[in-house]
Amino acid sequence: MTHSATTESRHAQPETGGGRRRSQRPRRRWGRIVLLSLLAVLLAAGGTGYWLYSGLNDNIDGVDLDEALGEDRPEKLPTSGQNLLVLGSDSRAGANAGLGTGKVSGARSDTALVIHIPEGRRQAVAVSIPRDTLVTRPECATSDGSALPAAERVMFNSVYSTAGPACVVKTVEKMSGVRMDHYMEIDFAGFKGLVDAIGGVSVTVEEPIKDTSSGLDLSAGTHRLDGTQSLAFVRTRHGVGDGSDLGRIGLQQQFMIALLSEVKRQDLFGSPTKTYKIADTLTSALTTDSELASLTSLADFARSMNGVDPATMETIMLPVAYDKVDPNRVVAAQPQADQLWEAIRSDAEIPESAKKSPATGG
Repeated sequence: MTHSATTESRHAQPETGGGRRRSQRPRRRWGRIVLLSLLAVLLAAGGTGYWLYSGLNDNIDGVDLDEALGEDRPEKLPTSGQNLLVLGSDSRAGANAGLGTGKVSGARSDTALVIHIPEGRRQAVAVSIPRDTLVTRPECATSDGSALPAAERVMFNSVYSTAGPACVVKTVEKMSGVRMDHYMEIDFAGFKGLVDAIGGVSVTVEEPIKDTSSGLDLSAGTHRLDGTQSLAFVRTRHGVGDGSDLGRIGLQQQFMIALLSEVKRQDLFGSPTKTYKIADTLTSALTTDSELASLTSLADFARSMNGVDPATMETIMLPVAYDKVDPNRVVAAQPQADQLWEAIRSDAEIPESAKKSPATGG
């Protein structure tokens, strides 16, 4: 099922409200967890029996980047390396109904990773772009085909909700000079059905969590979460730590580890019936560029990534510094950010100096 740049009903207006200054280093393993989740989808599609699930092709939404972005794009890598933009979207519709998430509808990009797969499929690198980074949004097309004018000092995660995934790709390409060969979006609400299908996921919390916004109310200890509770768990923020996104990122990381551990423990892929159910759930939660919007294409891409071990993937946060006007926002730190993108553009090793982020003391 291929769509043009955006689908208006899936996107909301930008989130507003102040953020908080980070008090600790971001937990960079979250990028690895997102990639593990992505590889789980690819492995499901790339198994020897993937052809059995050809009827699931219509579950996958596709974004035609070539049509949406035109020819004004960075050059492809000079090697056989590839760059993949992965978004984890925070959907407020469908499976999220009744979660006490407020009146905001549609979806926003809560997690953004530029995954660089170098020539020879050596160790992959994932660059995490903080959601509250102030960026220049280029002119983009809206869902009705009208032009959305360029804007400066826009919060990065608002681009998705304002203009959709193609505009996010265009924004990342403009800010980095790096061409995105592929795009994948994982709707975390799609994991609700998966959690219910496997009978829940167990998590342990050291302190009570009570968040009236997400509806999560857990005492300290171990809990078996169903799908609805799991969605609240990965979305909660106000009941954890200092209320910043760092707490939410930690909970998302913890949940994804628990989910993947549960899948492995149950050996779900050994049962054709359960495998189909998992594939159905995951493909329903997946949006890709039009070139990957079929199980056959996903399987081919999965096989091309056989040499990539997510356990050894290096995860780097885009070097950022606190904005001088609004300390609740961050901006790309220079010259570190330019050094990082230049290394990716040339498919070269990223220098240590390009990994230092003033906002985290790294």
